[in-house]
Amino acid sequence: MASAASPSWVILGSVPRVLSAAAADTDLPPGVANFSLALPAPPRVALLTIPARIYPDRASSRRSPTVIAADPSGLILLHSEQGRRATGPTITDTPGHQGVSWWPYLDAYFLLDATATASAAFLLPKPELLSGPGFIGLIASPKGYMVAELQPVFGSDKAQLLRFSSQVGEWVRQSSVAYPLPCHSWRGADGVLSYSGRLWWVDLSWCLLTCNPFADEPTLTVVHLPEGKVLKPREASGLLDKYRCVGVSAGKLRFVDMYRNRDSRNGAAQISVWTLDDHPVGSWTLEYEATFTEICDDPSYKATGLPRKIPVLALIHPTNPDVVYFFLDGHLFGVDVRARKVVHCEVYELVEPPMEKVASRFVQACLLPPALCSGSAKETDDGVDEELQRLHLREENEE
Repeated sequence: MASAASPSWVILGSVPRVLSAAAADTDLPPGVANFSLALPAPPRVALLTIPARIYPDRASSRRSPTVIAADPSGLILLHSEQGRRATGPTITDTPGHQGVSWWPYLDAYFLLDATATASAAFLLPKPELLSGPGFIGLIASPKGYMVAELQPVFGSDKAQLLRFSSQVGEWVRQSSVAYPLPCHSWRGADGVLSYSGRLWWVDLSWCLLTCNPFADEPTLTVVHLPEGKVLKPREASGLLDKYRCVGVSAGKLRFVDMYRNRDSRNGAAQISVWTLDDHPVGSWTLEYEATFTEICDDPSYKATGLPRKIPVLALIHPTNPDVVYFFLDGHLFGVDVRARKVVHCEVYELVEPPMEKVASRFVQACLLPPALCSGSAKETDDGVDEELQRLHLREENEE
């Protein structure tokens, strides 16, 4: 899947392209039975392509397969429904867990290995044990990988952690994990990150929960958002991922915020980037802020031809924390926020959603493993310089 021009990281679209059975025979590379992954350099979007046998239902704007997580090892965790249930509810009766699910669709979770020669897709067993993709994370280590789902019991001081590791090969339930948020309705379905040997469950309105899933007795730790950034319950529900995101950049955890974020001097809308120090119980440090007026006034922004509008937040660059990406009018553009300069700009291609519904959850910044990466950090920086030069040339020509 790597080519001579493969970058060191990609912007991965969260919704894959689904091929019909006939199209899969011709569009998937020879010898690849399960999926393919194109690797264009940012700001173009990398799209996963899967055949209908992995997602046999009809994809739509309301229901489609979803990339839950992508690890720098080349592993991709995919949620893919398998059509409607033929009969009644699913009854789960296992040690430590009994339940009935009336969800009308059959869930499936696939672990894809983008580095494997035959692009292997492994179907995780017993999907009925899982509550849904919002609380599931993927983490790799030198000894293998682990998929883990946090299952809070709201109102209780205990939670369950369901773990599947490559070493054990089956789901193991940890039923008595101390839960530090017993009295708050933590929605926590804004993604799960892998960072520094831990999984981080994100609630963009309030806090992060983190633990080492490989530990024999995992301990959950709560990390609140920076002071003044915690919202009221249900505030901006369904909208926050347009204006906030949490991501890993240059080996540190970053919080990017645009939501009701105003410059104290003039009230202008602005973006702020914070860094978590001394995880997992450290504090947040404000790295920089910039108003969108300052960004739009720069010649590099004028050269893009984009309107002077507040964009939608996409992601933070995984190796350069000064660069943040945004959606606006069908374009995905990167800004060196500290310098107030546009460094990338291009029309983007996503399977879903339509342009008016884009948000940070529909893309992921993914570092590539050596097997897929022929680029380097320097090549990425050179690409930024070339894009800057192109934008400046466009501006000069227009003048």
